[in-house]
Amino acid sequence: MFLEPPVDISREDAAREAAKELAKPAYGQAGDNVVSRVIDKILEWIGDLLSNLTGQSPDGKTGLTMLVGLILLVVVIVLWRAGVLRTTRGSGKDQAVFDSDRPRNASQYRSQAEAEAASGDYTAAVRSRFRACVAELTERTVLDERPGRTAYEAVADAGRVVPALREPLQPAALMFTEVVYGNRPGTAERYARVVAADEAARHVSTRQMVQE
Repeated sequence: MFLEPPVDISREDAAREAAKELAKPAYGQAGDNVVSRVIDKILEWIGDLLSNLTGQSPDGKTGLTMLVGLILLVVVIVLWRAGVLRTTRGSGKDQAVFDSDRPRNASQYRSQAEAEAASGDYTAAVRSRFRACVAELTERTVLDERPGRTAYEAVADAGRVVPALREPLQPAALMFTEVVYGNRPGTAERYARVVAADEAARHVSTRQMVQE
């Protein structure tokens, strides 16, 4: 029986390999500053742990196996913290813009969003302001009354009627879905994207609406 050559991995090599894996774009796009700091601490812990494991293991393979397992664990934690694994992928009312069959008017949602943003609750503000945007489009007859419409359906429907709305509405729909259904934190920057969409909904010309 032939024995495989020993796999020797030092603390520095372990940390470097873990950092290389976690530096991939998929992980970088998912996290935020808080997550990055947590990852740094975890990498430091992994290095210390593997330094002990490789010193105790005759061939170093235990340390390498632990490295792979810990990298996978860190990846899952990052994606979960960022909301990627928690985003609901359903349709219809699973990701509906409104949680009521009789929503309030655009002005009411807008006032609520401004109050929430002023208090620093950007998660709630993103939700309320996008609802104001969709309510505005409904009041201007760009959208029809349709219970259970999702953010992306609102973009598609409004874009077919007024093509100029597609560009401002698309990022706002993404912000709304990520914050409300993906558990991403609301931020001033994300709220600003939704405000821009709402302003477009209020001021875009509807004189040349496409008739279907």
